[in-house]
Amino acid sequence: MVTFVFSESGAQETVQQDMKYRRSSIYSILVSHSEQDFCDEIKEQFLAIPVPDKYNDHGLSINAVVVDCKGKYTEDITDFINRNHIASRLVGKWFNRNILTGECDMELVKERGLYNASEFDKELAKRSKRGIAMLQDAGEDLIGNTYLLVNEVRYIDKNARAKTWGLALTVLGGVAGMATGNSDYVKLGQNYGDIVATLKGFSVKIHTRLYQLIWNEEIANQFYTLYYSEKADEQKKFTFEKNRRAFQMKYVGEVESSGAKTSFLGIKEEEPLQMIRKACQRAIDENVADLQKKYEQFKIKAPVLNVEPAITVQIGKKEGIDKNSRFEVLEAREVEGKIEYKRMGIIKPVADKIWDNRYMAAEEGAYGADLKATTFVKVSGGDFYPGMLVREIK
Repeated sequence: MVTFVFSESGAQETVQQDMKYRRSSIYSILVSHSEQDFCDEIKEQFLAIPVPDKYNDHGLSINAVVVDCKGKYTEDITDFINRNHIASRLVGKWFNRNILTGECDMELVKERGLYNASEFDKELAKRSKRGIAMLQDAGEDLIGNTYLLVNEVRYIDKNARAKTWGLALTVLGGVAGMATGNSDYVKLGQNYGDIVATLKGFSVKIHTRLYQLIWNEEIANQFYTLYYSEKADEQKKFTFEKNRRAFQMKYVGEVESSGAKTSFLGIKEEEPLQMIRKACQRAIDENVADLQKKYEQFKIKAPVLNVEPAITVQIGKKEGIDKNSRFEVLEAREVEGKIEYKRMGIIKPVADKIWDNRYMAAEEGAYGADLKATTFVKVSGGDFYPGMLVREIK
């Protein structure tokens, strides 16, 4: 059995850098288990986690799936993707499709593709070679790089597992008592110190599956011919609804976080549930970084911030950078309406100048958390300039 949780506000907006560049797009959902203690707290903390800032937020209204412990996890998720027509909804979002009228527009494509809006519209209207190339470019580089992350969360207490799970009701009662001032809640359990001690013992494992929206020339032609309309069109609206299964997600791969214990440093003792957020976000960031390393199409690009007095880029430990990391430096060029990326050199991080940009690293006093970017040195290549893009290589 699967039930759905809807978010009223959607994912939180993240602070974007001044430099604009093309990013892949992510829709991220939580899978939690109805039999698991702290199920509600897990959902609450997960929904507060923003999409990683090197991606576009392409979220839909369903942000969490609660799976019955008796159900088959993989079958439940496959059923969720198919029954809710996730692929067609992701496509519809790209074109701001109105489900009542079938009307579409290209505004989001123009915005994320960094196209000159008036030029884009003019070339499309003429159906010129350049306009068609720009449309193909948008499909290949933007729509085709739309991903679904399915995050299955499980909390573990390595130190005193039985005691921790046995104290679940106690902890919840204590937190409720602190929030409301109702002594009846506190009487359900022990004292505040027990609550803090219990949460300190928690670690988390998150199993993340990665899916990619299938978008190719055949599907694009079908969409623009049969479904796309810039004005209300009852026939095209009906045809799209009837053929939602023409759009599909493909499975890319999966990873699982290490389950390493998360430091309680930086957590305010009067707000111990911050520990759940910290453990959850650290594990999700770990998985996203691992997926980037494993799957070429999911790798992020990030802009060079400075080249003098040193090369700096605003990526760090959250993205899995260490002293052995290597990055290619890319120059984006437009060739007949399409964006191409040419390698201009290779850089590596300075070992003691890697930015610790993990969640709450500054609050826990982690080394490198006071940096604003990671410093790199050139391994090969010519002159670099701010705005060039970097991408990790093996």
